Amino acid sequence: MTTDDYEVSLKAADQELRQAQTADDVRQVWRKHFGRLGHRTLGRLLLGRPANELLDRRAERAERD
Repeated sequence: MTTDDYEVSLKAADQELRQAQTADDVRQVWRKHFGRLGHRTLGRLLLGRPANELLDRRAERAERD
């Protein structure tokens, strides 16, 4: 997955989780994005971490590798 694909998926999941109003809404978003983002990233979004912060951390880790 390219960085651009990841960024698009992350921002879409962030927006969809912010709009979710019920537990079923959250489950639906989770199932949709789990394969691309993983449970840790989705959990961080669900707990309120900003998508830009997660993107910055991913870029920092990629630079170190």
